[in-house]
Amino acid sequence: MGVPAFFRWLSRKYPSIIVHCLEEKAKEYNGIKIPVDTSKPNPNEVEFDILYLDMNGIIHPCTHPEDKPAPKNEDEMMVAIFEYIDRLFNIVRPRRVLYMAIDGVAPRAKMNQQRSRRFRASKEGVELVEEKNKMREEVIQRGGYLPPEGIKERFDSNCITPGTEFMDNLAKCLRYYIADRLTNDPGWRNITVFLSDASVPGEGEHKIMDFIRRQRAQPNHDPNTHHCLCGADADLIMLGLATHEPNFTIIREEFKPNKPRPCALCGQMGHEIKDCQGLAREKQGEHDEFADTVPVSEQEFIFIRLSVLREYLERELTMASLPFPFNFERSVDDWVFMCFFVGNDFLPHLPSLEIREGAIDRLVGIYKDVVHKTGGYLTENGFVNLERVELIMQAVGVAEDNIFKKRKDDDVRAHNRCCLLSTRRSGGLVTSDSSNDMDNRGVKRKAENSDSEPEPEDNVRLWEEGWKQRYYKTKFDVDATDDEFRKKVVQSYVEGLCWVLRYYYQGCASWKWYFPFHYAPFASDFKDIKGMFSDFEKGTKPFKPLEQLMGVFPAASGNFLPPTWRALMTDPESSIIDFYPDDFAIDLNGKKYAWQGVALLPFVDERRLRAALADVYPDLSPEEVRRNSLGSDVVFVGKSHPLCDFIRELYFAESHEATEIPAELCHGIQGDSTFIFLFFYAFPIQFKDPQYDGGFVFKAVVLPGAKIPNKVLKPGDWEQSNRGPWRPQLGFNPNRQQAHLDQSAFRKLKGGQYSNAPPPRNYQQGNYYPPQRDHYPQNQCEFYTFQE
Repeated sequence: MGVPAFFRWLSRKYPSIIVHCLEEKAKEYNGIKIPVDTSKPNPNEVEFDILYLDMNGIIHPCTHPEDKPAPKNEDEMMVAIFEYIDRLFNIVRPRRVLYMAIDGVAPRAKMNQQRSRRFRASKEGVELVEEKNKMREEVIQRGGYLPPEGIKERFDSNCITPGTEFMDNLAKCLRYYIADRLTNDPGWRNITVFLSDASVPGEGEHKIMDFIRRQRAQPNHDPNTHHCLCGADADLIMLGLATHEPNFTIIREEFKPNKPRPCALCGQMGHEIKDCQGLAREKQGEHDEFADTVPVSEQEFIFIRLSVLREYLERELTMASLPFPFNFERSVDDWVFMCFFVGNDFLPHLPSLEIREGAIDRLVGIYKDVVHKTGGYLTENGFVNLERVELIMQAVGVAEDNIFKKRKDDDVRAHNRCCLLSTRRSGGLVTSDSSNDMDNRGVKRKAENSDSEPEPEDNVRLWEEGWKQRYYKTKFDVDATDDEFRKKVVQSYVEGLCWVLRYYYQGCASWKWYFPFHYAPFASDFKDIKGMFSDFEKGTKPFKPLEQLMGVFPAASGNFLPPTWRALMTDPESSIIDFYPDDFAIDLNGKKYAWQGVALLPFVDERRLRAALADVYPDLSPEEVRRNSLGSDVVFVGKSHPLCDFIRELYFAESHEATEIPAELCHGIQGDSTFIFLFFYAFPIQFKDPQYDGGFVFKAVVLPGAKIPNKVLKPGDWEQSNRGPWRPQLGFNPNRQQAHLDQSAFRKLKGGQYSNAPPPRNYQQGNYYPPQRDHYPQNQCEFYTFQE
């Protein structure tokens, strides 16, 4: 979700949802490294059935890390990715399935955000190179020391996009990695591995959710499956809640605020590039060979327990004396929906709703106040009741004027406190007329000799009368009296709300829909919205990978595209040259940093793009044609897996030829030691999800037979979550606040439930194994269907 502050807010309001992961480390004897045996019981005292990896959250930090030196080449990047997956597998130890999902071609609604990110990354990369070159010259002229520059080119992270050679190479390397682990790691021996690479359309997390939805709809699905999903995006919390699976856990890196980063010039810690003095680090002894390297501390992981979050939400959302039966699962869906208003990857957040200002709490309060008027819930199975949503929006709209005024007052007070603290530190005095140095926004005026950047002028001034007229004139260049235009913006936003919720609960309703504005309307503009949406166009299809590259890449990243396609980005005579501006404005829109602002890029016209590409499609090489095609998930099992013989017989029956697997397809793995389904890459057999009719609706309910985990919250936990604004004590890490929690609260027993009770004695002794279950008997494999 596009809300950087959401997880921070959630973890502070509901702190007991977090526990720290226990990680068993490899040991070394006489110089020989002894790997961890992942087939043994999980040291976290909970046994997970399925581990899902949202791979883009792994690929980015492994290829261009922010807190340590970058890998020297692509091979080192691949090794870093393998080691990261190994760590996660060691912590989670899935017993049934490992599902690895890489972002494929995204829906058009997401492509607009991707376009903004990639244009920004390209612009910032160029600016960083220019700054480094300038500072290097200055430092050397002062006689400073800097490590010699290598010939390595800057890694363009934009290559982490479907259709590039890098992503194709990554898929090949992951196939080798999976085959190796299925062969050699005892913890992998009996699990089923799915790889959904970048050729498979869809965002990684939504491919995972689609897999879960379709498995839940199967008659043989185990309703007590324990899921674990790895990823750092806040929307994974929403997606996990939307499954209504009672045992759902998210694993992610522990967030550490103000984490130090090495200087981009000298590689040392403790300063930024603009403050670099070019001082060589002193050696710590005669044999310190790494005097110029950066010390790196290993990142730790945390579990986010959605079962505990559901406990918090049940107490938060439960309402008495309703004119209709209270249904907790429906109220969870409404809570997920209301969180969309504070921001997501597909829509800009409403101007009056900021998560840092308690917007979600405000929405919940309004929701509980007006629920008697709504007569029911806002959503059902991913479909929105717009008439009821309008009541919520109108209640927010009534408070908008006061919200904007309070926001301004808070900013002024915060700035004055900062000025007072700064003056005291410098030993000065605060005079009574210091307010004369403030403008009408409460911001200190820039001194004439100051080197700091001046704050951009705010022409909207939401805290003053006439804010709505100024907003529409400044942001949309239309008069506020243009009711038809405002209605058009609101209608597009309403469509977006319906699209996003459907995306979370049912899958992509339209691959081509997107919100065609850079800014959101006001809550008070949501009037008569009931008839603004009927349904989305049926039968839309995703872009092909190279087409998406043309839609999201700046011209500076055109080297990842075929030459004639690249020329469309740079040739002045190109019919779509306006899609690729050399520079673009960033509207801070009330924010402090450029990365928080709105990149004012032109929207890509799909019809014009396809018309331009029609002329260059014949220029694609066979290899480029292959990379531009859409693929399917691939399934892997080892020789000892119960499915091995079944799938092999199925394959041979379909091919009508019982031939041996060619050795060259084993990618270095001996064919007589294991049977890996690497022949999927040579023969057209792929995994296909269970298929359902177009009108099929996945039910957002707890499935029959599911055992709800035992409660783990104590009265003190609930009281802590309802305190006022959280204030960290000096030297106290907010993300460590749950280090004292009894880890037994996260213990899963045989019945699939949590318990605070002491574990069985044999479990503590480390010789307890979960009961072995034949999850995939041959007579219950209907959901494994194949296509040629």
